[in-house]
Amino acid sequence: MVRMFSAALRRSLFSATVLIATSFSALANELPVVKVGVLKFGTINWEMDVVKRHKLDEKAGFVLDITPLASKNASSVALQGDAVDVIFSDWVWVSRQRAAGKTYTLSPTSATAGGVYAASNLTLSSPCDISGETLGIAGGSVDKTWLLYQAYCEAKEDKAISELTEQQFVAPPLLNKLLMQNKVPLGINFWHYGARLKAAGFQPVISLDEIVEGLGINTQVPMLGWVFDEKWANANPSLVSAFLKTSEEARALLRASDDEWDVIRPLTKAENDDVFNALKAAYRSGFSGTFGDEQLKAAAQIFDILAKEGGPKLVGESTSLSDGTFWLQP
Repeated sequence: MVRMFSAALRRSLFSATVLIATSFSALANELPVVKVGVLKFGTINWEMDVVKRHKLDEKAGFVLDITPLASKNASSVALQGDAVDVIFSDWVWVSRQRAAGKTYTLSPTSATAGGVYAASNLTLSSPCDISGETLGIAGGSVDKTWLLYQAYCEAKEDKAISELTEQQFVAPPLLNKLLMQNKVPLGINFWHYGARLKAAGFQPVISLDEIVEGLGINTQVPMLGWVFDEKWANANPSLVSAFLKTSEEARALLRASDDEWDVIRPLTKAENDDVFNALKAAYRSGFSGTFGDEQLKAAAQIFDILAKEGGPKLVGESTSLSDGTFWLQP
């Protein structure tokens, strides 16, 4: 009798579990979808993992559909071809697109930035004391850190750093390899590559934040964020708001929880504990928390410097920061 009752109870519990799971699955299928394109091996995948693992999207009333993309160019093509609703990019690109008649806009999220790094045995009297050296640069000739660094050295030390150094423009992972092999003594690289360099004993010469501050801009400005078409956003305000709040919730978990980092550690591809801890510290230090009129004014100042240094190759038809570049709605 007891066995029969236990078996019946187990069957009932199993049926209830299946029913609940099926209900949740059906609910998820009925939710609106936000299609997000992200670089296949980009650090933004850490945040995406947190969202999906905790089902933050479904709890917020939508389903996050993630499309891995091979390059930054592929991201912009996917957005422009309506293959995705949202990509992770920078506001200089957005301003350029708006100047060309597009209606893309950016919700700023990340102020994590790289800088200039040097071999530990290189003695420098100042951040611009690199005359005669070979400088490796990730991101190409219009890399924003490189352009701002040139402006900084011109303003602070009256040095035309591009004329006083030999530059090698290479991909970020190759640059780190060249630095590690002592084939170049100095490099400008993105923050997650910089974290690896610092963990390996390289000295940070100057960060992007310090460069910007040295140019008289005392407000930290997030350079990156979520980019989408404002027409899509205006047609789906609740969905956009839910997506942005979910993104912030995931970042908050990564800022506060070491357990979350233990879970995403394989995604970071950290070679050792030193690299892992450096990545975690750099990620957590890179969020300004707010974006308002002060940050908007600072972004316009940064844009003016970049436009002067990089010209049309970087900013296209933009002569100043385009109106509507930033999405400041909740």
